[in-house]
Amino acid sequence: MAKLKKGYIVNFLICIFSLFFFARSQAQIFLQNPSFEDTPADATTPQGWMPCAPYTTPDIFPGYWGVYNEATEGETFVGLITREDGSFESISTRLSKNLEAGKCYSFSIDLAHSKTYAGYNGAIKLKIYVGAEKCSREQLIYETDIIKHPEWKTYLIEFFPEKDVRYIHIEASYTKKRFSHKGNMLLDNISPFINCNKA
Repeated sequence: MAKLKKGYIVNFLICIFSLFFFARSQAQIFLQNPSFEDTPADATTPQGWMPCAPYTTPDIFPGYWGVYNEATEGETFVGLITREDGSFESISTRLSKNLEAGKCYSFSIDLAHSKTYAGYNGAIKLKIYVGAEKCSREQLIYETDIIKHPEWKTYLIEFFPEKDVRYIHIEASYTKKRFSHKGNMLLDNISPFINCNKA
């Protein structure tokens, strides 16, 4: 009888934990290929992502242009650049479901700067937008300071969408409005979006 009760308790606990993790996973909103996994290549957009700005040719690392960092998640990561002529690179992907207007969401992203990137060695900023359509820049939700650190660091972003949106747009950005230069940013390991409403 004691063994039978113990079995019921174990099964009950397994059910509770299963329901908890199921509910938690349902509360998360996922990106397609959040750690930019693909075959390393230059001028190639990772699977699940779309190029946005004209002349966007991101690179999948490591192994090209003097960039040999290790990924923080999986095997590969992506690099975006800015150019002297004022052009820059940006990419977009679709979320697993809508972010709802007025709700609080949070996620994290790992960022670094490479001191060697085939001459695109300057330090730049990163801007992150959300929008209702691919590549849309309807709401700026985060802008970094100038990223100079060669080691990976995790940045936490918390924001409130102004309207229902389904896409995230990530953009390499110059350090000043009227100053353009050759620069780079390395990106990896975007976490799922979670609801951070304090309820």
